[in-house]
Amino acid sequence: MRSPQGSTTTATRSSDLTALDALAGWDAPDARAAVVGPSGVLDVRGDVTLAGEWASVTKLVTALAVLVAVEEETLALDDPAGPPGATVRHVLAHASGMAFDSDMVLDRPGRQRIYSNRGFELLGALVADRAGMPFSSYLAEGVLAPLGMRATRLEGTAAAGLVGPLDDLVRLAGELLAPTLVSPATLSGATTVAFPGLGGVLPGFGRQHPLDWGLGFEVRDGKSPHWTGTHNSPATFGHFGRSGSFLWVDPDAELALAVVGGQDFAPWCRDAWPALSDAVLDSYGLDAHATGRRP
Repeated sequence: MRSPQGSTTTATRSSDLTALDALAGWDAPDARAAVVGPSGVLDVRGDVTLAGEWASVTKLVTALAVLVAVEEETLALDDPAGPPGATVRHVLAHASGMAFDSDMVLDRPGRQRIYSNRGFELLGALVADRAGMPFSSYLAEGVLAPLGMRATRLEGTAAAGLVGPLDDLVRLAGELLAPTLVSPATLSGATTVAFPGLGGVLPGFGRQHPLDWGLGFEVRDGKSPHWTGTHNSPATFGHFGRSGSFLWVDPDAELALAVVGGQDFAPWCRDAWPALSDAVLDSYGLDAHATGRRP
């Protein structure tokens, strides 16, 4: 397995139990996971080359492609997109007023957070139109290939269509810990709350107010219940998918957790995912290192 920086990392177990051993108790026998820090992979479990559906984790990569297009001046965040009055910024932040899976408009832009797959499909179409190439090609050339994510393919929509292995999700985690495709300022802006104060429904976790979101990246802030851990900092950002895959990046802890689930999201995930996240932070976070604790 390779670290985000490209050096080879051996996917072997240590003789001691670590936080990732909790995967053995999950109702997901093919689940594989990796803990990623600034220097690379800190721990890993499962077959890192086995491809799986990323589902809505795809939105992180689509958002990154949109940010690349913005820096290349192919489009701008305030360009019109989606429903009348909405912009690329609104659509990325699920604040366009568009329905989940159709062109139906449920509210005016900027009034509430309505999670929308259809919005991201329209973003993919907009990038394709402006760039003069299929979105899958733009995604491959602008994001996947530069990051070495060569085993990942867009086999569906820009909202939820990526299929790839844990190895490539780790590469994405490394990019989000230390961006190279876009400037740190651009990524920081995208992982800061856009349109603060909007409420809405977090799929699988119910209505929340506020339901904070950045530009394609969900921002944890003070949400409860939530799919990340109670020990994750409010600055944590990421996404999870219906397929049971997820990626969070905690910039305060300088840590990321990447999971390719292999089993669709189910009620047991609401407890198991936060518990794993807390165990990872307790074992590998900056506080653990400062006190001399090791996994």
